Amino acid sequence: MWRERALKVVLVVVGVIFSALVYPLTMFVRQAPTLALMFSLYVTLGIFLLLAARNPSANRSLIAFTAWSSFAHAALMGTQALRNLISRGELWGVGALAIIGVALIVLAPAKQAGDRVTAAAA
Repeated sequence: MWRERALKVVLVVVGVIFSALVYPLTMFVRQAPTLALMFSLYVTLGIFLLLAARNPSANRSLIAFTAWSSFAHAALMGTQALRNLISRGELWGVGALAIIGVALIVLAPAKQAGDRVTAAAA
């Protein structure tokens, strides 16, 4: 019970953070279009995370995608920062994305027994 409640809190917090990127998105549309594109994906993901907080077990794939894409983004950013391709200050973002990924993996809802049977039958 505590695990599901903690997952809902994490989903709402991450969803709000990602959705809040709509503000910088509007600022970077002309100056840095690729950054604006990335922000638009995170804003969309944030909205879906807020919706997933209602019923996390029905949204296992979305939670897994968010966790693993956070790890992938953190790995790429970390490599770029360590090779001085981007500012070392970006390592804070690497840490934040890694924490998000770990929290979602640890708290992810377990696969239901009915899901295993349905998947095997399909």
